[in-house]
Formats: sequence, structure tokens, C-alpha cells
Amino acid sequence: MPNHWIDPSQCQSLAVLVESVTAPLLIEHEAPVCLELDIDTSFEVPADSERTVDLIQALVNQSLSEMPDGGDLTITACETAQGLELELADTGCDIKDRLQRTPIAAAALGVKLVWQNCPQGGAAVTMTFRRQSGSGRIAA
Repeated sequence: MPNHWIDPSQCQSLAVLVESVTAPLLIEHEAPVCLELDIDTSFEVPADSERTVDLIQALVNQSLSEMPDGGDLTITACETAQGLELELADTGCDIKDRLQRTPIAAAALGVKLVWQNCPQGGAAVTMTFRRQSGSGRIAA
């Protein structure tokens, strides 16, 4: 049984996809986690939807493992010159005290991951989905 609420192949909105993938993980988590989602509903899923789901699930699970007693998870997205950036910030420990695993889906999608400490505590990982340039798209 899939661990998301909608069929990713039928979803074009990044905001809907992220919420659909994240909400069940939060419900299953042993402690309460407050989700703040700030993604423009006009942003489309920037890459293969199944692999994007795999990437989001892996990184949300990493964040949740850093918050065994609960906390806050903020997911934002914005367009930059490099492409679409999707960021997960949590109130767990800082980056020197956490595993920073790169999910295989990131490599398959050609997504760059950057971890950083948050000024208010916790850490964030920023995923950069490069702009696709017609025939220059790399097959994964």
C-alpha cells in the first residue's frame, strides 16, 4: 500500500504532492509535529513524480527521526536562477549532530542537496531541481 494519499503520476501541483506525501508520515510519527507548508500552488512537480515522491519521503523521514519528541517541520519552495528550490527545515538537532544521507532518488533526479543550520535552531536541507532544457534532459 502506498504511503501517500494520491497517485503521484496524476498530480501536477508540487504543493499537493508534498502535502499528500508528508501528511501520512506525520500522522504515523510517534510525537506531534506541526507542519507549515509554503509552496505556491502554481508550481508544477519539477521532475519525475515517482522519484520526487521517493526523495520527499526520504528527507521527511530523516527530519522526523531528528524530532523524536515532536517539533516543527517547514517546507517551502521558490524559483531561482538555478531552478526550483524545495526546502525542508525542522527543529531537530543541528547538522553536525545528524546524519545527512543523500537518497538515491536525489542522484536519479540530478537534484543538488545542501544542508545548513537554521538560525532559530534545527537544520534544513535544500533541494535544487535544475531547469530542464528541452533535449538536454538527462535520463535517469
